[in-house]
Amino acid sequence: MKIKHLLIGASAILATCPGLMAADKVSEVWVADMGNGKYRNPIINADYSDPDAIQVDGNYYMTASSFCNLPGLPILHSKDLVNWTIANYAVKTLEPADYFNSARHGDGVWAPAIRHHDGVYYIYWGDPDHGVYMVKTTDPFGEWDAPVLVHEAKGIIDTCPFWDEDGKAYLVNGWAKSRSGLNALITVSEMSTDGTRLLSDPVAVYDGLQDGNHTIEGPKFYKRNGYYYIFAPAGSVAAGWQVVLRSKSPYGPYEARTVMAQGNSDINGPHQGAWVETPGGESWFLHFQDKGVIGRVVHLNPMEWINDWPVIGIDKDGDGCGEPVSTYRKPDTGVKVLVQTPQESDEFDSLTLGNQWQWFANYQLPFGFATPYGYYRLYGHTLSPEFVNMREVPNLLTQKFPNDTFTATAKVTVSATQDGQQSGLIVMGRDYCRLTVEKIGDNFDIKLIECKSADKGKPEKSETVATIPAARLNGEGGRATADVDLWLRVKVGKDYQCTFSYSLDGKKFIACGTPFTARQGHWIGARVGLFSVQPAGKNRGWMDIDWFRITK
Repeated sequence: MKIKHLLIGASAILATCPGLMAADKVSEVWVADMGNGKYRNPIINADYSDPDAIQVDGNYYMTASSFCNLPGLPILHSKDLVNWTIANYAVKTLEPADYFNSARHGDGVWAPAIRHHDGVYYIYWGDPDHGVYMVKTTDPFGEWDAPVLVHEAKGIIDTCPFWDEDGKAYLVNGWAKSRSGLNALITVSEMSTDGTRLLSDPVAVYDGLQDGNHTIEGPKFYKRNGYYYIFAPAGSVAAGWQVVLRSKSPYGPYEARTVMAQGNSDINGPHQGAWVETPGGESWFLHFQDKGVIGRVVHLNPMEWINDWPVIGIDKDGDGCGEPVSTYRKPDTGVKVLVQTPQESDEFDSLTLGNQWQWFANYQLPFGFATPYGYYRLYGHTLSPEFVNMREVPNLLTQKFPNDTFTATAKVTVSATQDGQQSGLIVMGRDYCRLTVEKIGDNFDIKLIECKSADKGKPEKSETVATIPAARLNGEGGRATADVDLWLRVKVGKDYQCTFSYSLDGKKFIACGTPFTARQGHWIGARVGLFSVQPAGKNRGWMDIDWFRITK
């Protein structure tokens, strides 16, 4: 691994602020801003499930479900609701830490809500197994306080706080049928004004089963013109619609109306998100669309108020229920911004890990470390004696699929002291495939390893595609390194067909095996990234990642 440069002066300052550097790197695979005053949906064609957002002083902050991926609760920032970057994360360590120090697929942060009250930013979420949590800060770009357990419970999900003009505070929530046996139920509780505990038992304010709004969940609490509103999706993730409940009291009774549905559009299941108002008074709605393998992507739709009911999208027939738009004029936010997209590629020139990256568990030493030499060192995770597949590995370093089609390439070197140490590139989901560089004797074998139904505990299948010599270095255990730099690549094509390849010179790539069909994970889209694992032993192997680039 060659040292790319020394970080000095202004470069050192930028290197410690990955969000600043990445804002200049516009995606090659998906840009929502059309450059002519219009945008196209999705505004983010990546898995930001259950988005919620607020506007504060002309700045827009969005968060989303992160489940067991850490750091969690991404903080995305925009000045115009179309161009977004990943500015921060609100949670570095999920509680209870002992539980989330292991990979807990599908558990963790479900459908958070972000709010700004009396100068403080709050995010609430329901962990279906542990209860209601809250984090807060006065600076969304800075450190957030450690999570507070507001209410210990099982089955409470999709929580959203609301502070009323009379000083009282409330919390609305949905329920996870898998944990509580309750489905399509919305409840409201009174909360302490500091937001740290519930003061009352939940009150059932709406049951969607009685009028066809099955699977209603993800409620968001608002107040306008004397009415309390609960925005809530219904009808399932992939095929649902957006419902709004309205009442003169936070406890109801509520009347319900469907305010957005797929209609004749090609955007399935448009729902669950956030009403945001611009400083000039325009109303907009951010929500997701479930696209299967790629996950739940973010859309932006116009919204207007008619007779104190919201209408989202375009209401062509005047029935009060809109359809989502594919393209539309950009919001009138009063500012012009450069085109920006969430971070993808990474040169690893920073002294902190880029905001596009997440682990599958709480970060623990030594998963890996940034360096001042222009590469990230990812250490081998010691596999359990009962290892079956990579679903158990907590230090998979991955990011979201950035589009339906793209190419990911990493330049790496590997180092190992014992046979069986493996590093490489992975596409992870309920099924996965990885391009692996494994030490075997005096060589490194390049293998294509696939696992179908990994979430069901099925074993891997391996195919050796090449062998390269190892160079012996002085030091612990006769440490070996690959004798050449390696370029590892996966091209994600039509229907999420993934073709892996490798190169020894960065120019000629050799395809490996047959294409693999990517599959989404547990409540999340498929992810792409890097790994390093090893059998039990005294010495750690590692992979140095020179760069990782997303291209067409």
